[in-house]
Amino acid sequence: MTNNKIINDPVFGFIRIPNGVLYDIVVHRDFFRLSRIRQLGAAYMVYPGAQHTRFQHSLGAFHLMCKAVATLQMKGVEITDEEAEAVEAAILMHDIGHGPFSHVLEHTLISGVAHEDISLMIMEKLNREFDGKLSLAIKIFKDKYKKHFLHQLISSQLDMDRLDYLRRDSFFTGVTEGSIGSDRIIDMLHVRNDRLAVEKKGIYSIENYLVSRRLMYWQVYLHKTSVAAEHVLINALQRAKDLAREGVDLFCSPALHFFLYQDIDKERFMNDEECLKNYLNLDDNDIISALKVWQTSDDRILAMLAEDFIGRNIFKVEVTEGPDDTSAREAQTVKSIAAKYGVSEEDTKRYLTSSLVVGRDMYTTVEDMIEILMKDGTSNDISKVSDMLNIDTLSKKVRKKFFCYQR
Repeated sequence: MTNNKIINDPVFGFIRIPNGVLYDIVVHRDFFRLSRIRQLGAAYMVYPGAQHTRFQHSLGAFHLMCKAVATLQMKGVEITDEEAEAVEAAILMHDIGHGPFSHVLEHTLISGVAHEDISLMIMEKLNREFDGKLSLAIKIFKDKYKKHFLHQLISSQLDMDRLDYLRRDSFFTGVTEGSIGSDRIIDMLHVRNDRLAVEKKGIYSIENYLVSRRLMYWQVYLHKTSVAAEHVLINALQRAKDLAREGVDLFCSPALHFFLYQDIDKERFMNDEECLKNYLNLDDNDIISALKVWQTSDDRILAMLAEDFIGRNIFKVEVTEGPDDTSAREAQTVKSIAAKYGVSEEDTKRYLTSSLVVGRDMYTTVEDMIEILMKDGTSNDISKVSDMLNIDTLSKKVRKKFFCYQR
């Protein structure tokens, strides 16, 4: 990347990066690593255009944060230049701890460490390198700063993270139903009693946002083929990990080797600097390169799973809704697959099938509220003032059981 402070983004156009700590973050190698990590993991198996990266998303969220800060300042909300730079730095780095293919490593190679924990570790690392210039950003990120609404701009029901990824993911997948009016929502933002609120005239934009979010979850993020592809990858890495424990020599990059051949839990990760050092050298390329070679592995199960992912021979998926008991059907499928491929039923169940319940609530007041600011200065939750959406609809819990299995 050249020393250019204007980036041309396909979604928002020109994004300006000011001199100073914000530019230093963008050009740092730990941040640029995100350009080698797809935003939507294995969703490109379903939507070929979904090749955009965590790097692009982080820049987009930063751009929206700059607009949100400017809007609130214009409305008289007190945000100092120092606070503005800090909250913009925090949103830039909010995803810096993501590993290859989003959450896959959290289920396989690392035990009990969420990407949010790793993001914070990397922020602390950069803060040391930048002589403490990120201290306020970290404080805001952790919601330890006196102005709570600044943290809400980073993490809430209506944060800049979600406003960018919904619009960006909609753009790159071509799922137009997910498109939201992010500019309109930001223009309607205000602060009341140290909490973000939306002016009443923006209520229709919020209703559209909530509906679009639900559609994107079921059409993109929890699309059955995308979920199945991710579990082919998870099971392949789990098989590789188990083979590594047995001392089998597998091809992999040094960084991937570190996590395959050692058991890394949260305590180890937080206290052994070699863990973070190797993690920062991991990206999608490490995983893809290993899978390409594992296709010729002597281990039949690993070779099969690697071929499945590289060749897009994704697990079949059966989806059931409600409390139906599918255990008998799943047991019979395991027997059939075991017989077909000549592997044990135990290994079939562990590596060649995956059974999981997935779901997402469109809106829940338990997590956070979207406050609508009324003309008389009071505020109320959107579920109480919307004439299109009621609390029953908003809070409806949709759960589906996915049974994924080798073809």
